[in-house]
Amino acid sequence: MDRKITSENLYLLLPGKASSFVRIYINKRGGSVLDALRAYYHSDTYKKLEKEETKYWHYGPVALYEDFEGK
Repeated sequence: MDRKITSENLYLLLPGKASSFVRIYINKRGGSVLDALRAYYHSDTYKKLEKEETKYWHYGPVALYEDFEGK
């Protein structure tokens, strides 16, 4: 069984990354889940995350949020 992350199966990781991002976003900024999801899916961080070749899928939730914040 091949468990390699590819551009064809990367989508399987994205909901978990979104969930973790939303928790951090709301904790830091407040707002609703919908606000957090909109910010996440419209961000440059998400654009990088959804491309396998950037390897952003390796990043944990804090690193993704810090990238979102520009830190």
